[in-house]
Amino acid sequence: MAQLGQKIFHDPSLSASGRQSCASCHDAAFGHAQPNNLAAQLGGPLLDQQGGRQSPSIRYLATNKAFYFAKDGTPTGGFFWDGRAGSLQDQAGQPFLNPVEMANGSKDEVIQRLAAAAYAAEFRQVFGDGIMGNAEAAFQRVTLALQQYQLEDPQFRPFSSKYDAFLLGKIPRLSDQEMRGLALFNNPGKGNCLACHPSARGSDGSLPLFTDFSYDSLGVPRNPELRQNSDPAFFDLGLCARVGDDLAQRKDLCGLFKVPSLRNVALRQSLFHNGRFKTLKDALSFYVQRDTSPEKWYPANADGSVNKFDDMPQEFHRNVNVAEVPYNRQPGDAPALSDSEVDDVIAFLRTLTDGYQP
Repeated sequence: MAQLGQKIFHDPSLSASGRQSCASCHDAAFGHAQPNNLAAQLGGPLLDQQGGRQSPSIRYLATNKAFYFAKDGTPTGGFFWDGRAGSLQDQAGQPFLNPVEMANGSKDEVIQRLAAAAYAAEFRQVFGDGIMGNAEAAFQRVTLALQQYQLEDPQFRPFSSKYDAFLLGKIPRLSDQEMRGLALFNNPGKGNCLACHPSARGSDGSLPLFTDFSYDSLGVPRNPELRQNSDPAFFDLGLCARVGDDLAQRKDLCGLFKVPSLRNVALRQSLFHNGRFKTLKDALSFYVQRDTSPEKWYPANADGSVNKFDDMPQEFHRNVNVAEVPYNRQPGDAPALSDSEVDDVIAFLRTLTDGYQP
């Protein structure tokens, strides 16, 4: 089943354009994230329709759970930036039918394309000779195979970074700059990155995933590269506005997006849900200077004031994280990290890239 899933994952013929597969937006060479710096990938029948969000990495998701609220009320888990999918299987099925992604008109259309694939006989052998005659059942098997591929193939959780080698004792230490960056990453008074991106091994000895699977609102600036943002009345509100409207009444969740894993983050050329930043330097500088120098990151209003948190309506500005370090600053304050300290943290983040050879 996993071998079938691998073939499906890399098969562009299952899209309306015939040119887009799961691997197009989740490239193994880029940590199973998008392979370019676009704010959102292009899809649709002609590959000319822009999506609404950056394609996140699907690596290291095997331990993720369906969306839930933790005991303290923290929204946690789920798949996609808004947690709307409950499993790897659920997540795998949605792009096939999304009009701006693989753009099939129905599950039946997906299965018709599958029936013409070179591995169709193998699909029947695994799931039964008559499986293609029931589009609903066949589509369910397609997504099941994709899930099994992600669960079984070690490429989706290699734990092969330099930092893993360090934690496992395969190398004695990181470089001086990388060690400084790790200390700043973990320091609750400096980077405080570990608040959402735990870096230590678990109590069971498991290696860290660099995400707690929670959600946060960071006030990321609006990205004019997204076509949907050409409408000034449009705002991507994340968790409270996801498909199904199950959280529509939770106005306190508007503007919150899922905390991604930082593993392989140095391979990414488009960062945050809206792809607003293209480099780690810009992303980390935004983190620590968002509140000390907001004029660097947000446009000006007509009266010259800063239009801070410009990618969400004023009523939801209260949801933005302004309490935790490094966001608890005021204009004119010193940032939590200096420019050279930002460089140190970036050096550490580069140790999270898989494929390190001691």
